[in-house]
Amino acid sequence: MTAGEAWRLPAREIARRVRAGSLAPEAAAEAGFAGPAARWERDVHALLAAEPAAWRAAARAARRDGPLSGVPVVVKDNLCTVDQPTTCGSRILEGWRSPYDATVVRRLREAGAVVVGKGNMDEFAMGSSTEFSAFGPTRNPHDLSRVPGGSSGGPAAAVAYGLVPVALGSDTGGSVRQPAAFCGVYGLKPTYGRLSRWGLVAFGSSLDQVGIFARHVGDLAEVFATLAGPDPYDASARPGRAPDVSGWHDGVRGLRFGWPENLWREGVEPALVAALARAAEALERAGAVRVPLEFLPGDVAVAAYYLLATAEASSNLARFDGVRYGLRKASGELSELYARTRGEGFGPEVRRRILLGTYALSAGYHDQYYERAQRARSRIVAEHRAAFGRCDLLLLPAVPTLPFRLGEKTDDPLAMYLSDVFTLGANLAGIPGLTVPMGLASGGLPVSVQLLGPADAEPRLLRAARALELDGDPAGRPADEEREPAWPGGVAR
Repeated sequence: MTAGEAWRLPAREIARRVRAGSLAPEAAAEAGFAGPAARWERDVHALLAAEPAAWRAAARAARRDGPLSGVPVVVKDNLCTVDQPTTCGSRILEGWRSPYDATVVRRLREAGAVVVGKGNMDEFAMGSSTEFSAFGPTRNPHDLSRVPGGSSGGPAAAVAYGLVPVALGSDTGGSVRQPAAFCGVYGLKPTYGRLSRWGLVAFGSSLDQVGIFARHVGDLAEVFATLAGPDPYDASARPGRAPDVSGWHDGVRGLRFGWPENLWREGVEPALVAALARAAEALERAGAVRVPLEFLPGDVAVAAYYLLATAEASSNLARFDGVRYGLRKASGELSELYARTRGEGFGPEVRRRILLGTYALSAGYHDQYYERAQRARSRIVAEHRAAFGRCDLLLLPAVPTLPFRLGEKTDDPLAMYLSDVFTLGANLAGIPGLTVPMGLASGGLPVSVQLLGPADAEPRLLRAARALELDGDPAGRPADEEREPAWPGGVAR
C-alpha cells in the first residue's frame, strides 16, 4: 500500500499492517501529506508545526512491533515535544523548543506511533473556537466559514479531514469534547489523572486533562490503553492500574443510561435534540435501559468554572515573565520588563482571564469569589455522584449549538463561554466524558451527543459509543475497515 492510499485507514489497521510488514511506517506517516490532505491543510490550518525532517526521522526510528506502530498522530501544541516547537498558540512562546517530551508523547513513541505535527489551538488553551490562536484560526473541515471548536480545534480538524487517524488534545472545560462535536469525530476526556499531565503546559491544574480524538471507537480504546497509567513525574496522576478497555465492543445490554431531559428543554438547537433522541433509541435497541432524571443546570458549572479556571490560570501563567524562556522585551526596570513582555506576548483572551483570576484571588475578594466557587464545585461533584447512584452513565448534549461562524462570538465572551455549558461539569467533577458523532444535520454540519460516567468508567463509555457506532452503520462493518474522513468545505467525495 502506498502513502497516497493509506490516509483513510484507522489507526489499528495501520498498526496491524506495519506489524505484518505490508506498510512501512514512513509511508503511513507520509499518508496525510501525500494525498488530498496536503491541499486541504492550506484551507483548514489545523497545524502550527509539521517539520518533515523531524517526522520522517521519527518514522524511520519507529518500532514495528508495537500497538501503535507507524500510526501518525498530531498532538496539541501545549504538549511538549523535543523535535518540534511547543508554542501553546502564543507569541510569548513562539519558536520555543522543549528539552523533553511530555509523558503521553513519550508513551506514543514507545508504542511505535509517529508524531507528525503540532495542532493549532486557542492561546494557552483559553477559548472555544481556535480563533484565539496567535497564528491564525483553524477552520471547520465541514464548512470552511465556521469554527472547529476549541481550544483543541487543530487536532480535531486534522482527524476530521484525514491528516491523521488519531490526535491528542487537552480538555480543561470541554476542549476535546466540544471540538470533537463540531468536527464530527470521537473525543474522549478521561478521568482526571488517568493520563499523565507531565509535559502538558498548565492552564488550570485541577481541571486539565489530556484527551484523545479519533474517527473510530476502537482507535480511542487502543490509544487510551497505551497512554493511561501512573506516572512518577506527575503528582496528580491517578494511582493504580488504569481500567481495562479491551471489552470496548462487548455491548450495553443491561446498562442504565440517565436521561436528564431538563437540560435541553430550551437553548439547544433542534438538530441536537433530535440526535439525543436517536442515540437514546439506539442504546435501547442494543439492550440498555433509559433512566429519566433531573440534573443540575449547566449555568452553575459555568459560573464556578470561570472563577476557578481563571484563578488557576493567573497562577500558572505567572511563569511567563520574559526572564527564563520565551519572549523577552528588554527594559531598564524589572517591573517594566514583566509588563512589556506579558502585554505584548499574551493575546486579548489570555490577558482577560489572567485579570479575572487575579481579581478573584485578590485580598478582600478571595472568600467572596474563589471560596464560593469551590463550594459550588462540591455541589456539582455531589450532583454527579447522586446521578450515578441511579444509572451507569449519562446521555446529554455535547454542545448547545451547531458550529458557529468565524467571528460570530469573538466580541461576546459570555456567548463564547456558554459553548461549553454541557462539558464543564465533567472537569469540575473529575469524571470521564466522551463525544459521539451522530451524523450530519440537514445543512451538512455534524451533530453529536455526549456520554458521562463516574471515575474510571471509560470501559462503559466506550461500549456505549461502540453501540452507537454500530447502530449508525447497519452493515455492522468491522471497526478496522476504511471509512471516509470529512472533506473540507462540506464537499462530499
